[in-house]
Amino acid sequence: MNGGLASRSSASLMPAFARSFRLVMGVAALFAAGCVPTSFLITPVAASPTLEEFVVQRESIWAAKRIAIIELEGVISNRRSTTLLGLSEPNPVVEFKERLDAAAADDRVKAVVLRINSPGGGVTASDMMYQELLSFRQRTAKPVIACMMDVAASGGYYVACGADEIYAQPTTVTGSVGVIMLTLDVSKGLDYIGVRPNVIKSGAMKDAGSPFREMRDEDRKVFQSMIDQMYERFLNVVARARKSIPPDDLRKLCDGRVFLADDARQLGLIDGVGTLGDAILAAKRAARIERRKVVVVQYGRSLSYRPNIYAHQPAPPGTVVNQFMFDVPSWLAGGGPEFMYLWKP
Repeated sequence: MNGGLASRSSASLMPAFARSFRLVMGVAALFAAGCVPTSFLITPVAASPTLEEFVVQRESIWAAKRIAIIELEGVISNRRSTTLLGLSEPNPVVEFKERLDAAAADDRVKAVVLRINSPGGGVTASDMMYQELLSFRQRTAKPVIACMMDVAASGGYYVACGADEIYAQPTTVTGSVGVIMLTLDVSKGLDYIGVRPNVIKSGAMKDAGSPFREMRDEDRKVFQSMIDQMYERFLNVVARARKSIPPDDLRKLCDGRVFLADDARQLGLIDGVGTLGDAILAAKRAARIERRKVVVVQYGRSLSYRPNIYAHQPAPPGTVVNQFMFDVPSWLAGGGPEFMYLWKP
């Protein structure tokens, strides 16, 4: 009986062995052709997804007090998204709060630099991040300095308004205060190919915004009313943060246009123009530790490599087609209307 089992086991292993042998031979052939690197670095990493602290700058070996850099990168959303390959990307709101909680729990962290590189995103997600930032400041009394990088527009600027001060790089694009709703109309295309959707609905407005029919005037009025209310909320957020701007001037500035950093500073939309290092100095001043040496830290997963203050989370993998990254925007993939604080020219 044991011999029989051994025989069946050996037989079942043969296809797997053959596949492994072919794989090894294929790799060897690539090596011989010079198509792959001749050395590999294998680093053991922890399997835990727990958030970790990374020291990215140490001003002195004796320094104990910390400044935490928290990142806001990419389109702001309160949902997991996936690439065309089905790879899952983290929920930005969840990660944002997780990092704020880590900075709040560490008594050594005396201030936060919020590094923003985002064109904005969903209305609700932007507001959630803004509210979390206000809550962090209220419960910890730790100052927050926003530092804008390439882009901090629309929802990115909305979140920045929750900070104590706002700095921007000289080449930062910011502003774009406003709301947009993006939806498709494929009805004429469906008529062209002879396809017609069957819609069974409980009321005339139930399919308002559907891509399968033209938007009617009454549909547009309803959506415009909602967008106007969201816009007023955005204006109120900016007005509370930028009290030096007269209300009439603020409404003129907030028509959706974007500004470079110097113009934004002159108009009162930001506090200063400088580098990320300048923002760290501003955070030290706000925490009244400007004469102390500090440790600058970031938070990330175990696979992150963060050699200095400009390091950030690895970008999620997209789909590469002939060396071009190809991802379908969430508003297009979703197929339905979505209200956005987003700069998307």
